Amino acid sequence: MPKLWNETIETHRSAVRVAVLDAAAALVGEHGLSSVTMSQIAQAAGIGRATLYKYFSDVDAILAAWHERQVHEHLQQLAQARLSADGPVRQLAAVLEAYAVMAYSRRGGALAARLHQSPHVSHAQQHLNDFLTDLLRSGAEGGAFRDDVAPEELAAYCLHALDAASGLPSRDAVHRLVNVTMTGLHPVAAAGATENSRHENGS
Repeated sequence: MPKLWNETIETHRSAVRVAVLDAAAALVGEHGLSSVTMSQIAQAAGIGRATLYKYFSDVDAILAAWHERQVHEHLQQLAQARLSADGPVRQLAAVLEAYAVMAYSRRGGALAARLHQSPHVSHAQQHLNDFLTDLLRSGAEGGAFRDDVAPEELAAYCLHALDAASGLPSRDAVHRLVNVTMTGLHPVAAAGATENSRHENGS
């Protein structure tokens, strides 16, 4: 089969897949998880139901694929956030801010609970943990972050702390949570000096 023909077919399949994922996400957002059917998704995507079944076996498979796409895009956004700043402290702050905003926007609900069980989630979580660990390790070696706790543990601390952003009432609260989390990463000597200064000032 000619290469151009192959590329045309793949482009078409990719476009159909994107349309299906977008349609499913919109329908779930509008009607709720339990109300969405394959027929509704096919109609919203502008394809026949038989065609839809060639791509996905059921609604759960569609939602899992949509979530996997979202996770991949989020990881790319976090990598971009790191590149957008200079120095380990600003880089980590940018990454944690972006992650916290994602958690805040994600919120909870039945859809989030179901998708969190998908196999790709654990892989993405490990990738994210490794990503933060690398940033924290390089920063600790340069004296920017504390080195009395393993970078892997600090990465887990950051992720668990910022997952709480999903329950916060505002973006301002999310920003404050990021600042508190960053404070816990300060080098021990610097943290001790700050505490001594507070006592000297009577605060």
